[in-house]
Amino acid sequence: MADQYAHSGDGDGPAETSENRVTPAIRWEEPPEGPVLVLLDQTRLPAEEVERVCTDPPALVEAIRGLAVRGAPLLGIAGAYGVALAAARGFDVADAAQALAGARPTAVNLSLGVRRARAAHQEALAGGAGEEAAARAALEAARALHRQDAEASARMAAHGLALLDELLPGGGHRVLTHCNTGALVSGGEGTAFAVALAAHRAGRLRRLWVDETRPLLQGARLTAYEAARNGMAYTLLTDSAAGSLFAAGEVDAVLVGADRITADGSVANKIGTYPLAVLARYHHVPLVVVAPVTTVDPDTPDGASVEVEQRGGHEVTELSGPQVPVVGAEAVGGIPVAPLGTQAYNPAFDVTPPELVTAIVTEEGVVSPVTAEALAELCARSRQATTS
Repeated sequence: MADQYAHSGDGDGPAETSENRVTPAIRWEEPPEGPVLVLLDQTRLPAEEVERVCTDPPALVEAIRGLAVRGAPLLGIAGAYGVALAAARGFDVADAAQALAGARPTAVNLSLGVRRARAAHQEALAGGAGEEAAARAALEAARALHRQDAEASARMAAHGLALLDELLPGGGHRVLTHCNTGALVSGGEGTAFAVALAAHRAGRLRRLWVDETRPLLQGARLTAYEAARNGMAYTLLTDSAAGSLFAAGEVDAVLVGADRITADGSVANKIGTYPLAVLARYHHVPLVVVAPVTTVDPDTPDGASVEVEQRGGHEVTELSGPQVPVVGAEAVGGIPVAPLGTQAYNPAFDVTPPELVTAIVTEEGVVSPVTAEALAELCARSRQATTS
């Protein structure tokens, strides 16, 4: 079950104004009636900040599929909290884990977060713990993942800014980004957006070019929203205008995130990333992928092996904005922009081969050139650091 309510400053701390308030993308709460997972509903941005309260795993699955919560790292966190919610609420944890992991198949972090929390739950039970203690173990695993992602975000920002300064000496970076990769997708300040934000804070970001990111406009609705809140110099453009920017010499680097990085370094990311990679290579502009090590999937050998999510055709044949309810009006779909019955091709992601990627920035460092061997070494180093 899910409820929605507008966020206000009436919590434990002092009330915040609309100008400085930052609503967290995800949080766990334990009201008297039982634990809940509270999400900032990203389908309602930028028009209004509304939180969506999930009281059970099916509500969270619906929120994930409907993109109320999205972005690879945040989906991992949501998946882990979803397992904890199932355990705390007395649902079948195995069934909930399967439903959560399958809600969006391309994003590897989602299934990883689910597995991590479920493993903690199973280990607790195997060790003789009761259901309540096992549920707490799952919750602690989710909270640990949340903290680790925030720490990873800060380290990626530092590594990414150092790389930008190395690739583009002199500052004044003009960076093009695609989709949304900021605090709305992360336990911290994001992935690719966090690098741009670090450049902005260091006084070295001249312009953030924001792709609109069709058909769901995550760039226009979400990245522009985050850029504005951080006082960054940004300009919005349609996806099809990117080529003219490259041709005019107005792009110094492309910064994007990733939903899955395969063993050979292929990058599955929001649809429209591959064309940017081709443009960047032709115009000798570096394309940098910023993602946590958890997004690297050594079990998927190459780009051809990635399961690409196919979404409903109505997202292409209809034009819809933020889902702002109108009092007294019935819910309606988007505005039709194609003839009735038009078939639509609507993959959520495309795959960029490693030879078009200048570098992959992670919290453990930078991989460049991008090769299977370098990625395997990075993952091994990350595992060693985690267990030491």
